[in-house]
Amino acid sequence: MHCKDVSMRNVDIDLDEESIASLMEDWTAYVRTDDLILRNGDRYAAVHLVKEQGSGLFRKVVGYEILSLPEDTVYIEVPGLDVLNIPALAEIQTRHPGKAVVVRGMFSHVNFIMGLEPLRLMVVDNVPPSPAKLGVLVEKALASGFVDLPVVPEVRVIDMADKVSEVETREVMFPCRVSHLEAPMPFSFLDDAPEEVGDVTLIGCHLSQRIFRSLYDREVPFINVCPADFTEPGVKTIVKCCKVKQGYELDGDVVRVPWGATVPEVVDAINALFSAAD
Repeated sequence: MHCKDVSMRNVDIDLDEESIASLMEDWTAYVRTDDLILRNGDRYAAVHLVKEQGSGLFRKVVGYEILSLPEDTVYIEVPGLDVLNIPALAEIQTRHPGKAVVVRGMFSHVNFIMGLEPLRLMVVDNVPPSPAKLGVLVEKALASGFVDLPVVPEVRVIDMADKVSEVETREVMFPCRVSHLEAPMPFSFLDDAPEEVGDVTLIGCHLSQRIFRSLYDREVPFINVCPADFTEPGVKTIVKCCKVKQGYELDGDVVRVPWGATVPEVVDAINALFSAAD
């Protein structure tokens, strides 16, 4: 709903069904107002209004539905929140399950949410560098206003530093120096293409494995950290993939974006992922 459709009014009545019924007997509402938030101190109730047909800026209320009473209504203030941003509202709903939530946000705009069913989005990405880049891109995409779905992300991080404990060779090789990864044993970086490589384990994705094979013409122990291989069946998931050059690729419940993805590409990918379920 639009915040222009929601009105908040201070009242001095008990916010129970009988008192609200008496209040509504002579209530008139602005033509745009569909829902009314009643406030008495720190207690709130939400009411949906039915207005008479006609012209003019104010209409008599001819029917109403109590959406929530104080025991089921929460009020919060989030000064930086865009109260029209559906993903942001969905995240708030997850913190107040089963409640109607009245929220005052940016520019003191007011909205309320009730019964909003969040859509889970798994974000799988590697670190370092930290924070996980795809997690940041998804956050920016959801804040952009171009994803009009109650998407709530969950970031699953594959930490390449943790994989060092699985190495059983004398040396370890990481994909690139920009990661600033280190190890307690001798270590190197694939993008440096060292001339000599000994008893080494490669930590990386399948492209790293192909590059190693091309450079050294041999196989070595390999620890896979490719995000696309860490998805869960039936869970809507977004990953970065070096095979995708631009845009996105949709494969069932998984959408892949380029390693150098932009926010618009992530927006398009998320919308495609969830619209595919329709």
